[in-house]
Amino acid sequence: MLKEERQKYILDQVHLHHRVLLNDLTEELKVSIDTVRRDVKELAQQKKVKKVHGGATSFGFMNFTKDESNIYLQSKKIKIAEKTIPLLTEGQVILMSGGTTNMEVAKLIPKKLPLTVFTPSLHVAVELLEHPEVEVIFLGGKLLHEAKFAVGGTVVNTLSQLKVDTCILGTGYLDAEHGLTEFDWEVIQVKQAMIRAAKKTIILSVSDKLHSVQKYKTCDMTEVDTLVTELKPEDEMLDSFRPFNLELV
Repeated sequence: MLKEERQKYILDQVHLHHRVLLNDLTEELKVSIDTVRRDVKELAQQKKVKKVHGGATSFGFMNFTKDESNIYLQSKKIKIAEKTIPLLTEGQVILMSGGTTNMEVAKLIPKKLPLTVFTPSLHVAVELLEHPEVEVIFLGGKLLHEAKFAVGGTVVNTLSQLKVDTCILGTGYLDAEHGLTEFDWEVIQVKQAMIRAAKKTIILSVSDKLHSVQKYKTCDMTEVDTLVTELKPEDEMLDSFRPFNLELV
């Protein structure tokens, strides 16, 4: 594979998952870790990614701004958000994780819809403050520098005291057999606690993330009530998810 092809693949993975690990890229590209490290270094010098310990992140992952020109697959994420809003009802108590798709949901919440939203995402919390009828409760803890996402025992303990109506989770990696997976163990602990704290779990995922797997499991598909993608529910890409007792939106 040519360098240009490798670097395009790396960029696509960074934009899709917001953060990638050098070891994963080495396995997927079937090249040495030194080659991947050089590629990431060049992309960082070109200001296309942010080089971090053990991998790379997208700049949008670290800093959400009003400039939406660099949001990857934004049209798909807006479609998912539009399909998610009707699932919300007046007076609900909701848990929301972070990520660009959840940010699109936060933006589209009707201004006059009263909700209570708990979130460990600083970005989502700030966006929700634009909605006067939404009571925003930030689940404070140790903030991850790149994601601006709170993790740790304080967050998990607080979640153990809640029983909310709905949990809305963004995805890292999603597969019918392996479920929802991530590479950050601390994030997984928070997401697992969010699922336990909710009567219903909704997962939001662009189709580009379907059939992808990471090292650590957040949950099986049996723990998911609703899967929202930009696809039509009858799309064949969703066939492997049909045996599970979940709603496809």
